[in-house]
Amino acid sequence: MVDVLSDEIGRFIRAVGPDPDEQLREMDDYADSEGFPHVGPEVGAFLRFVARMSDAERIFEFGSGYGYSAYWMAEALPADGELVLTEVDEDELELARDYLTAGGYDDRARYELGDALATVKRYDGPFDVVLIDHQKHRYVDAFEAIREKVPVGGVVVADNAITAGPIQFEKLLEIADGGTPEDVNEHTRGIADYLERVGSDPAFETIVVPLGEGIAVSYRVE
Repeated sequence: MVDVLSDEIGRFIRAVGPDPDEQLREMDDYADSEGFPHVGPEVGAFLRFVARMSDAERIFEFGSGYGYSAYWMAEALPADGELVLTEVDEDELELARDYLTAGGYDDRARYELGDALATVKRYDGPFDVVLIDHQKHRYVDAFEAIREKVPVGGVVVADNAITAGPIQFEKLLEIADGGTPEDVNEHTRGIADYLERVGSDPAFETIVVPLGEGIAVSYRVE
């Protein structure tokens, strides 16, 4: 994980934020030991905060990994809420099921093995919170697939809006400033295209929050 915050600021945010429970601490340890690129506790706490502020009843994730971000948000849902996890790796999805079950959230989780863009077609809206965290070159496709299923007051959050291993931040910044850099890889181009798409959509107001590897937060205003 390439955190945009200094170690000291990250520590401070974790110290004053909500305490992870035993399962989340175990999930953090798993990410550390396996080198798994999860969103981290700062972003996880922010996602749960967004879900609470949105009075979320239904949440959809494009790319759930082993369920870390889903676990953070699950607590914000009512007992009859719905959280749709999508993942192409069967082992990771089963691990997500194990963690959510251990935390007492299995009753509100739906585990979908396979491509998220195919899965979302089978679900009707509304979804109050959406997390996009899969292949960067497919972020725009994910937004288009979910856009009409997000109600006014709903939120779409996209991870890696500033950085990640393959993202060329200098080129991303140049694009944001109106430049046309050469040799932009597909990961960087995917993020740039996504930010342009949501930023130009009059139905959404978008900001980028410098937590974790950067998250783009798009609030539906109309």
